[in-house]
Amino acid sequence: MVLVTVVGEAQCRVGFEFVFGGPNAECRDCKVKNVCFHLEENRRYKVVNIREVHHECKLHEGGVRVVEVERIPTRAAIPARSAIEGATLTYEASNCGWVGCPNYASCHPRGAAMGMKLRVLSVEEPDVDCPKGLKLKTVVLD
Repeated sequence: MVLVTVVGEAQCRVGFEFVFGGPNAECRDCKVKNVCFHLEENRRYKVVNIREVHHECKLHEGGVRVVEVERIPTRAAIPARSAIEGATLTYEASNCGWVGCPNYASCHPRGAAMGMKLRVLSVEEPDVDCPKGLKLKTVVLD
């Protein structure tokens, strides 16, 4: 499903991916805030089309441009017991905390935050090779 929002001129290109971080207090008086704030917080989006409409913005140097975006799935490593295609789960990031781990980005993916309800679209093979011995699978979540 295509959604309309705005992104900064510097980020305005087809294929640009971002995670919507939520409303910003500086935007409460902006005339186009509803266009920004209707996205889901902590979800990943990709710009699929750029429109010609430009607006000034307090946060983005050079203003913002109206774009069409689509929500994109997130790849994540989750406990194998939860990796069931079609299942809906409440996301919990790994509490491992080993930032130097080669799997850290998969265990703490952008686009999935603690407490989010997400659906497992697919389960990938092979299993994640966890240095701490945890039984993990890579899944695609939406």
